[in-house]
Amino acid sequence: MTTPASHDGARPQPLPPPAWRMILSGACACLIGIGLARFAYTPLLPAVVTAGWFDADAATYLAAANLGGYLLGVLVAGPVTARLSPTSALRIMMAASALSLFACAVPVSFAWFFTWRLVSGVSGGVIMILAAPTILVHLAPSRRGLASGFIFMGVGLGVAASGTLVPLLLRDSLPTAWIGLGIASAILTLVAWTGWPSAPAGRLAPTLRRRARPNPRLWLLHAGYGLNAVGLVPHMVFLSVFVAHGLGQGIDAGAFYWVVFGLGAVVGPLLSGHLADRAGYRAALRLVLLLEALATLAPATTHAPAALIASSLFMGAATPGIVPLVLGRVHELAGPGLAAQKAAWRMATTAFAGSQALAAYGLAYLLDRTNGDYPVLFATGAGALVLALLIDLAGGVALRQRSPTQRTG
Repeated sequence: MTTPASHDGARPQPLPPPAWRMILSGACACLIGIGLARFAYTPLLPAVVTAGWFDADAATYLAAANLGGYLLGVLVAGPVTARLSPTSALRIMMAASALSLFACAVPVSFAWFFTWRLVSGVSGGVIMILAAPTILVHLAPSRRGLASGFIFMGVGLGVAASGTLVPLLLRDSLPTAWIGLGIASAILTLVAWTGWPSAPAGRLAPTLRRRARPNPRLWLLHAGYGLNAVGLVPHMVFLSVFVAHGLGQGIDAGAFYWVVFGLGAVVGPLLSGHLADRAGYRAALRLVLLLEALATLAPATTHAPAALIASSLFMGAATPGIVPLVLGRVHELAGPGLAAQKAAWRMATTAFAGSQALAAYGLAYLLDRTNGDYPVLFATGAGALVLALLIDLAGGVALRQRSPTQRTG
């Protein structure tokens, strides 16, 4: 039987124009499904509260609805591709993301808003699982690192766009902001529509369902990635509202820090990829975890503008930048088999999405119970990141001490 790897090896090294077209489509998908549909809600959250659409607690739970939907999307990606081609699934999910943004322009009820935030999360989860593998399988292995960096940079571009576009749209009205984001997403969906590769229906489904051989190092990586998700939630969900309402600096100040976060997110994947090339995926991942912990702890210990700017900038870079590092580490630990790599990546993404959703709901509850004590949220996130680093360090030592001839499972 011919393996996927042998097909990849037969492909030419240079990226022809169709390959760049596919990469553009992947970046557009990440920009819409995650960058806009998820992250645009962070600078919108203070405006939603100020406009009286929902109170602060309800608005925070609506943010968590997107993360819960993201987990659901990760879980259903395999069954979806058993019935649809990856290309069809991606097109549908991009369109659904755009539709969800239009729907949120009308605050019919909490249930209405919750449903559409959930839909946007499901779309983002499916996109995260399918977009990069659908494209990278058609590219030469030597080009996949660069290609994945550009694909995931779409997340950062979405964050940056939401931080700059949303305040401008809010000058008119809150519904205008949602409609503007919907129009932008619809345009990007059309741009990406014809750039996806042609693939038989269900092509990715078998590889997503095939079970990789158990590997303790992968289990530790999944655990650490899940804890990393917990550490990212305070900045991803609460940064703008923390500055606007927690510090009393207003919506414009909250939007400013979100723009700083977005600037970091644009360059994060490329910088982390370069770091991995120089230091290796394992060392790069450990360094980023350490710096993430320090950056997340900063808002809990100081409100100095310089510290908050540095914290926002670095966590913005780390939010999409951690993805290529974990993906590269997954490939190292899962081995050369494409099916094993895809299965391990799906498990890692599931761990991330599940932890992220639980953390969003948990931190929203904690915020309510502490009467709006935002520093507690950031301290909790920093603790999760320290634990992730300790698991990686301690687990690595323990596994190295095992006999080289002993099976790791």
